[in-house]
Amino acid sequence: MPTLAMTGATGFVGGATLNQALAAGWHVRALTRRPQPEREGVTWIKGALDEPDRLAAMAASSDALLHVAGVVNVPTRAAFEAGNALATGQVIDAARAAGIARFVHVSSLAAREPEISDYSWSKARAETIVRASGLDWTIVRPPAVFGPADTEMLDLFRMARRGIALLPPRGRMSAIYVDELARLLVALLADRDASIGATYEPDDGHPNGWSHRSFARAIGRAVGRGHVSTLAVPRMVLKAGGRLDTLVRRGRAKLTPDRARYIAHPDWVVAAGALPPPEIWRPEIATSDALAETVRWYRREGWL
Repeated sequence: MPTLAMTGATGFVGGATLNQALAAGWHVRALTRRPQPEREGVTWIKGALDEPDRLAAMAASSDALLHVAGVVNVPTRAAFEAGNALATGQVIDAARAAGIARFVHVSSLAAREPEISDYSWSKARAETIVRASGLDWTIVRPPAVFGPADTEMLDLFRMARRGIALLPPRGRMSAIYVDELARLLVALLADRDASIGATYEPDDGHPNGWSHRSFARAIGRAVGRGHVSTLAVPRMVLKAGGRLDTLVRRGRAKLTPDRARYIAHPDWVVAAGALPPPEIWRPEIATSDALAETVRWYRREGWL
């Protein structure tokens, strides 16, 4: 049985990927900050990304390493650098020391635009570190990810249920269902040829992405609303909201100025020609079905 070292296995994307890796026959050595229930096929390694000895324990005797963990909403540039760029370097060091060659790195579309925000800059820096690693690396840049257990898009589902949605300024985005992303990541772990040295931008197959309005209305249909009224928040209002939330909630702010700049960018559509090769992966689940399954999960858990 092959062994996979994995960061981020307790998170949204990582949890879905852990499930699919186990189903594909991997034994997983997964880093975790907090105690986890025992699970067949998983060896939990207590530790964090800034603890080299714990990263070494995770990487020991593994055949591949999947790096999913990172930070998306921290208060300073230095914190983004530590959680995304420097942490990636430490994970790579652990892989090299353990003799692991195959390295799959989960980045973000944000890395294409490093000047927009500290988050984008830190993800781009992490990619630079991966490319210089000397490992058999593949980088995956997911667009907006949705699915069961996601908290980032939950507010949009709740607004759509009420029949009105506040949206970013006019622009377009791509999206991907979390189980589809997880299936890609697991497929890449087994690939030893086509994907090495590649950077992929997967999506749900919707041509040219979605306008924010059309995606909100697709969510509306999933929650059973015949029509969802939408209101695009002007860029300056969004940025002012980021400053206000930071002033009021400080370290607990969800809409920071950095995040507001990221949200306000008009083009988060995957690049033409950046999809994974179809022999490795292609989207299989219709977005309408994926949104409906997400709604069922939210309702079952009492989130919606």
